Amino acid sequence: MENMDLGIKLGKLRLNTPIVCASGTFGYGDELKDLVDFKNIGAVIAKTITLSPRKGNPEPRIYETQCGVMNAVGLQNPGLKAFIKEKLPLMRKLTTKRIVSVGGFSNQEYKRIVRRLDEEKGLDAFEINLSCPNIQLKKLISQNAPATYQLTKSLRKLTKKPLFIKITPEVNDVAEIAKAVQDGGADAVSLVNTYFAMAINIETQKPYLGNGYGGYSGPAIKPLSLYRVWKVAKAVKIPIIGGGGIENSCDAIEFILAGATAISLGTVNLIDPDASKDVLKGIKAYMKRKNIKSIKNLRGGLIEPKMG
Repeated sequence: MENMDLGIKLGKLRLNTPIVCASGTFGYGDELKDLVDFKNIGAVIAKTITLSPRKGNPEPRIYETQCGVMNAVGLQNPGLKAFIKEKLPLMRKLTTKRIVSVGGFSNQEYKRIVRRLDEEKGLDAFEINLSCPNIQLKKLISQNAPATYQLTKSLRKLTKKPLFIKITPEVNDVAEIAKAVQDGGADAVSLVNTYFAMAINIETQKPYLGNGYGGYSGPAIKPLSLYRVWKVAKAVKIPIIGGGGIENSCDAIEFILAGATAISLGTVNLIDPDASKDVLKGIKAYMKRKNIKSIKNLRGGLIEPKMG
């Protein structure tokens, strides 16, 4: 099919494809430049940056299960200053959009990072990570709607760049949190992050992860993630960056039908860094077979059963 439109918009940020590579699974992009065809990727989201350097959690940090992966990396990163000096120049060379993930342990930390990075060239948008499952916090910000709203609103005042908020699925009502993101002025909501999980070695009687628990990702969480994207799509008008267990084009199409504007590839990047190629190829083939000229016409196309 000629003139097929695969472009999307997240706020004022236009991506050539709906595929984004999730934070924490793609480094800073430059590491994979010899393994990946970036024309298939709409945007790369860098590893989460915190104000100060972080060594991360004690090892082991990764544990593979039959249907997914648990991680407890703990936001290991060089810190804001080193990111600007060492990593950002490499990201500027990427031939796709560049999004930085921002983490913090207080509202002031988030604001300091966004304020400083807003001065730098070569970044196209911010993803604010309010949902890391493996750092020692009593409660994640995105488990509280008023706290999510207040932080989003304060960050919105600091930058004109597109602002995306990544939220946790570990809440009673994910739609309520997504509404707080929208009301705070964000351009898009990103979900889901990983689910809290644990595995125990019965011989040592200790957890497999050095942190005790971590975040679970991979194909096992896809049905859970898909439901939450569908639920949020009914509650908000801003775009959704949807992901969680996507491994192939069929998975990606499900998320788009459920209401996602962009689809996020995560764990699959650890297996095949160039997975975006086959995912995009499959989306194109599906659209051609269904005679769909624009991906906009696919979004939210789920035909729901009639109740009663």
